Amino acid sequence: MGDFLKRAALGASLLLGVTYPALAADQALIDAAKKEGSFVWYTTYIVNDFVVPLTRAFEEKYGIKVEYTRSNGADITLRINNEGAAGRMASDLFDCANCLPLYKAGYAEPFVPDSAADYPAGYVDPNKLWVAPTASFLTVAYSTLDVQPDEAPKTFEALLDPKWKGKMGWTTSLNATGAPGFIGAVLATMGQEKGMEYLRKLAEQDIVNVPASQRVVLDQTIAGERPLALMVFNHHVQNSIEKGAPVDWVRFEPTVGTLTYWSITKGGQHPNAAKLFVDYVMSEEGQKVIASTGQISNHPKVPPADKSLRADTGGFKAYMVTMDDLTTKFDGWVKIYKDLFEK
Repeated sequence: MGDFLKRAALGASLLLGVTYPALAADQALIDAAKKEGSFVWYTTYIVNDFVVPLTRAFEEKYGIKVEYTRSNGADITLRINNEGAAGRMASDLFDCANCLPLYKAGYAEPFVPDSAADYPAGYVDPNKLWVAPTASFLTVAYSTLDVQPDEAPKTFEALLDPKWKGKMGWTTSLNATGAPGFIGAVLATMGQEKGMEYLRKLAEQDIVNVPASQRVVLDQTIAGERPLALMVFNHHVQNSIEKGAPVDWVRFEPTVGTLTYWSITKGGQHPNAAKLFVDYVMSEEGQKVIASTGQISNHPKVPPADKSLRADTGGFKAYMVTMDDLTTKFDGWVKIYKDLFEK
């Protein structure tokens, strides 16, 4: 339980601590970036809701064109590995929830912008391989046409109720924002022995494995395919609510908190333009744009537009998956998923 309490405290207080004044982007970097004129970004973010408004704001400020390709983390990893093997990188910047294979292969160029000085250490790699401008919190969503608010499961144990058997779905994506992250939170909360006992019981609930993104899992619940969606982004649910969808999310505790890691691609053709973009994204100005999209900003001075979505401002506990988890525990979480839940 001790590990979980530490993570819950991290989820509530990562944005606190000593900060330092951020510096304006270096003029030499601005000049070099404008000379390059554009860069390529491989991203996991949703295009219309996040990528478009953020890149437009940057382009208007600096006159530098952002070309982007949206894909999942596994596909981005494969693509960069293939480009590296071929000796020519097409991307200048990439992001994903678990970029470890790319870091191990040496495809990240060390860079931390001056604007990252405002962030506590948890959002900046000591080796300068990544920064984390956004966070995500994954929880349970339910169809308001099929489930009353007081019926919606708010604890791990509530998911074992027989009435939910075969009526829950989650993505088959093997990353911290999918079932492996959920498994990690269970083990941290309950301990190894009790956690495994619980996971074996949960496997008997016949959770539907959806070979698509968390967004698709949520959309299926909105469409009435099943009443519960597990491990979906709470900000996606909130965006759907604002559009009139019959869905809501549960202040499930602990939620699973993750970071999205951004890195400059080593060997990219437009490194300075990509670095200027990262500087902008980590700045207070860029973080305000991020918050306006509904995504969860990480800057200590920029709360999310909906304060209920972030652990420290929303008053809920979160198990924050760290880079250390990804390095030392993640493979074990994946193995448990495959052994118990792949059917």
